[in-house]
Amino acid sequence: MATFISRCGISQLDNQLSKIRFTFLSKSNSSKSYRIHTRLNSYALQYNQHGDPIKVLQKIEIPTPKDGLKSTEVEYKMLAAPVNPADINMIQGTYPVKPPLPAIGGNEGVAQILKVGSDVKGLHVGAWVIPNSAGWGTWRTQGICDQKELLTITNNIPVLSAATIAVNPCSAYRLLNDFGELQPGDTVIQNGANSGVGQAVIQIAHYLGFHTINVVRNRENLQELKDLLVKLGADYIIVEEELRSQVMDDIFKKIPKPKLALNCVGGKNALEMMRHLAKRGTMVTYGGMSRQPVTVPTSALIFKDTRILGYWMTQWNKEHSDSPERRKMLDFVCDLARKGVLRPPNSRIVPFRDYKEAIEKAMAPFVSQKQVLVME
Repeated sequence: MATFISRCGISQLDNQLSKIRFTFLSKSNSSKSYRIHTRLNSYALQYNQHGDPIKVLQKIEIPTPKDGLKSTEVEYKMLAAPVNPADINMIQGTYPVKPPLPAIGGNEGVAQILKVGSDVKGLHVGAWVIPNSAGWGTWRTQGICDQKELLTITNNIPVLSAATIAVNPCSAYRLLNDFGELQPGDTVIQNGANSGVGQAVIQIAHYLGFHTINVVRNRENLQELKDLLVKLGADYIIVEEELRSQVMDDIFKKIPKPKLALNCVGGKNALEMMRHLAKRGTMVTYGGMSRQPVTVPTSALIFKDTRILGYWMTQWNKEHSDSPERRKMLDFVCDLARKGVLRPPNSRIVPFRDYKEAIEKAMAPFVSQKQVLVME
């Protein structure tokens, strides 16, 4: 049975995941050391062809290699892994990254080290790790890989935060830091504000002292969504239809016009949002949920000197795989998570065995909950 975890239930969830995590720990013969029990076989969600995830994903059993670890390898247990839109698109075959088939689903998640090879440096038994690259395959219970495939993160944050730290919070961090020198008191406008990136943008922007105008689609539970985003630190929340209304004029009587617009929708929504940018403002597109092109008025380019740019977290990670800036980014977002400033997304915790239910929920429209697989 899946469990819905609201923000007020995060500690309850973390206790639940901690029980799972430490089920594998026991004292060894030495009174001061511990070892982690491993299972003989592991399980993974594999697809042999692209298509509908519900149809092409299969739960398979993977025997544990009998020859043990190579000197630079580690054995790990996955603790939790979310279902993100990119995961769905990758299985469908519509995402730019296409792992060789057969492939294991999932790009994000947190694991715990169970064993380390004799030449492994910087990793130890019990450490938490995340994938170093996209297409790694996090929807599995356990596995073995080279140490270079993993990045360490702190283990003093909620498990749910760790499982969802690498994609949305890091994207939000880069979007707010790499496209103009924003100062406290400046304004950021974004659509898709209820998305994982959108919620992270709200929280990080609030922490840094930026105003946010947050655009969402109209829906039945609109007030519930607004209440949630306000608790995260959102200044203003509007629906798409209000982008061309007196509502915007009233907002700009209180705060400056935005220097930065963040677009993950495209189409008319992005066009209307762009109209409100300050002179020499920047619009960054990092998604296209409407599947409509971004249209740029000639006047925006000539008379407002608007910059139109794109951003892809996967490409940034690839170009900065060994960069100190990547470690700085991870340390920053983890520190905010530790302080409680950056909360994990509203989540629905789904046991690994019920993965089809998680996939179905993740593909449904107007989703405000992150589906997170918990490895039992």
